[in-house]
Parts: sequence; structure tokens; C-alpha cells
Amino acid sequence: MTDSEQMPPGPRHNAPAAADPQVIPVRAAPATLDVRLQRGAAVSLIALIVLCVLWETVLSPLRPGGSWLVIKALPLLLPLRGVLRSNLYTMQWAAMMILIYFTEGVVRATSDPGGFSPWAWAEVALTTIFFWCAVLYVRPAKQAARRRKAAASTR
Repeated sequence: MTDSEQMPPGPRHNAPAAADPQVIPVRAAPATLDVRLQRGAAVSLIALIVLCVLWETVLSPLRPGGSWLVIKALPLLLPLRGVLRSNLYTMQWAAMMILIYFTEGVVRATSDPGGFSPWAWAEVALTTIFFWCAVLYVRPAKQAARRRKAAASTR
């Protein structure tokens, strides 16, 4: 009898790999990443860069004519390429870096003279949007990797 006559047709995932060289190991389904979350992260990051530059030069600079605080937008340019290309690693570390801007927005919103700073609250909103879009975008890939690791350790 041939191998195909002994076993019913279809995938043979229950047999050990050493016993049958044709056994294909079970792999977890690839993660489905939501493009809308990636776009939300990209748009909010670009908007945050624009806000930081305009805030410190035109909208409400600390000194008339602008201030050197405009350079705070430079670190936001570092993850921009990776976010636009949907790089998971970049999304992860950028989500952590963006928390610095969240903190700055909260501090300036609550401590600026006048008690109300719409630009600071806009920064808080944009950083919150970026953070959640990035975290929720990466989450399915991290879960799939965790499942693959668990499946590999049980073999």
C-alpha cells in the first residue's frame, strides 16, 4: 500500500514530523493588521509635527518671533518613515516615545498662563490618537507571535 492509501486525504497535522517527512508543521494564521490604524497613526504623527512647528513659531511662541523649542519636532521625524511604511518595530518604540509629548502637552495645558491652552490640548489629543492607533495596530502581530512561540514550545 502506498502512503496515500493508508491515510485519508487532507492535511496530516497529527503525525510527528520525524515519522512522516511530508508533514507540514501547523503555523498560526498571519496577523491581520488594520490599515486604518496605521493611517491614523501616520496622520496624527504628521499633524503633531506640524502642530509643534507652528506652535513654537507662529501660534503661541514662548518669545515673540518664535523660540528654539521648535526643535522639539525633530525627534518626531525619526519614526516618520517607519510609521509610513507600517514597520511594527518602529510603531512600538514610537508609541513609547510619543508619551514624552503627551506629558509635555498635559504640563503646558495645565501650567500655561491664562489657564487654557488649546494648542497643548491639541497636542494631548494627537499623542493619544497616535498612541492608541500604534498599540492597536501592533497588537494582532504580537498576539500571533506569542501563539507561534507557544505552539513551538509544545512540540
